[in-house]
Amino acid sequence: MGKDFTEANRYYDAQKKVKEIRGFYEHLTVYVLCNVIAIVVNLITCPEYLWFIWSVMGWSVAIILHGLKVFSLPPFFNKKWEEKKIREILEKENQQRLENNHGNKFE
Repeated sequence: MGKDFTEANRYYDAQKKVKEIRGFYEHLTVYVLCNVIAIVVNLITCPEYLWFIWSVMGWSVAIILHGLKVFSLPPFFNKKWEEKKIREILEKENQQRLENNHGNKFE
């Protein structure tokens, strides 16, 4: 039964990851299409001021962050960082509990 549960969890995690990747590619597709339209509209209506650059730059930051998260590449706050932080917190709580228990025994 434990193996089936583990296999089910692995399948669920893989399914979740595929949905995240698909979401990123959908976001990327909308980004490309919308920015192409913005560029064309900008060049037709007001070629002397290239305002589309602001859209491209702003949305590019969002795309980059989304991609880093989906493909597990963030330089900060990734799973490794989370696990390390959890261990630190648990160790600190254990240390405090030990200190409190030793303090109570001698009173």
